[in-house]
Formats: sequence, structure tokens, C-alpha cells
Amino acid sequence: MVRRVSIVAYVGLLVVCVVAVDILFFRNRFWERLLANVGIVLVFAAFALRFLRKP
Repeated sequence: MVRRVSIVAYVGLLVVCVVAVDILFFRNRFWERLLANVGIVLVFAAFALRFLRKP
């Protein structure tokens, strides 16, 4: 149960980060926003694969 809560919190943090970057920096720029979102998701995925996997 704790693992599910941590996964939901991690995904929630990802969503908040993407939305905040979209609103603050790339409001009317589609391609830049898309590239930034892909980069943020890749960083979160790399962090999850490196540190959050079960040993």
C-alpha cells in the first residue's frame, strides 16, 4: 500500500512540475513546450528507474 501511495505522489509531482513549467515559461509556444515536457518526463523516468526500483 505504501508503494502505491508513493507512486501516486511521484506521478502527481510530475504533473505539477509539467503544468508549472508550461504556465510559467512556455504559455504560447507549442514546440518549445512540447520539448520541455518530454525532457521533464525523461528526467523523472530516469530518476525513477535509478532510485525507485525495488532492489
